[in-house]
Amino acid sequence: MKYLWFIGLICCLTACGGGGKTYQVEGKLTNLEDQTLYAVFEQDNKKVVDTIVCEKPGQFKLEKADNEDYHCVTLFFENKTRWVTAYLERGKKVSISGDAHYPLLLQVKGGTINDQLTSVRKEVAPLLKEVTDLSEQMNNPQMEENRPTEEIDLASRIANVNLQLNEYVLNYVKEHPDQEVSVVLMQLFFMDADDTRKLDELLVLLTPEVRNFYLTKELEQFSNRAKRTMLGAEAPGFTLRNIYGKTIKLESYAHKYLLLAFTAPWCDMCQTEDLLLDQVASHYSKDQVEILLVSLDNQPNELRHTLSQDSIDWNVVTDSAGQATQMIDLYNVSALPRCFLIDDEGILVLKTDNGVEIKQTLETLFDKDKS
Repeated sequence: MKYLWFIGLICCLTACGGGGKTYQVEGKLTNLEDQTLYAVFEQDNKKVVDTIVCEKPGQFKLEKADNEDYHCVTLFFENKTRWVTAYLERGKKVSISGDAHYPLLLQVKGGTINDQLTSVRKEVAPLLKEVTDLSEQMNNPQMEENRPTEEIDLASRIANVNLQLNEYVLNYVKEHPDQEVSVVLMQLFFMDADDTRKLDELLVLLTPEVRNFYLTKELEQFSNRAKRTMLGAEAPGFTLRNIYGKTIKLESYAHKYLLLAFTAPWCDMCQTEDLLLDQVASHYSKDQVEILLVSLDNQPNELRHTLSQDSIDWNVVTDSAGQATQMIDLYNVSALPRCFLIDDEGILVLKTDNGVEIKQTLETLFDKDKS
């Protein structure tokens, strides 16, 4: 799974410097193998990325001038596979320390939110360590020989730990509805695009003191966007132009099913074969199901050449003129791949990243129609 908001940030790398050094972050991480880190500074509607090389193994310093207002900085390390976020206050020095293998347990000190969040992490440290260890076991290539029994067991254990963490956070937020750290915890544990019920429940409980907190507003906007693509909702309309110059609208697929697939050339799991889209395209007529690929590819000429050698006539929209990016925002896509099945009345009936689920759903739908 790849976090889409990070795509393109690397393109806006900029150097630190200039003005007073208001924001200061220093760190000392043990067991850090890759000594290059990436710092993503966030402010309203803007993100800026700096590259950091540790002065000594695991040690770094980061400074930002006082001519910008930043909410937070997220440090990506170990080839961007791990990260930690620090919340910024003017004039407050932030320190980050701990074992790089356990980013959930890193101690972030300096500023009210960081200190409170670190205190919370200490209280649930055993659970955070356990979920990290179990996740690493799940992703270990050697697991292939022992699946599926061991995989099911690990998934069950991870779900149980996450349930305990969610319960702790739920109680914490209910007991501290006037603290900004509660909003941070809501973002970390209840930001689910497929089910916003817990998030909505907690947002209502927040006191006026934190209503104007930037993250509160972001979570409210997230919830509103997520509701646009809830199952049973009317699919958001769109007008696009595919790689052959043809105008594509949602209305173009009236009275048939549309499989809308968000992909990217760099995403291994996004290939049409892995999502079983080639099987779907071969099995169903276009009067039954049509497939529209929305790809973060920005090279339509190369893609046209590649597709000309394919036996399937794919309908593809790329990111030329920012089309794919606009669709990702419209359909609230947070990770790739992501597929939506829209029925013949324009209603969202499936949201998944699993090709088997797509195939089984279509088989059920059309078998039901035949019966």
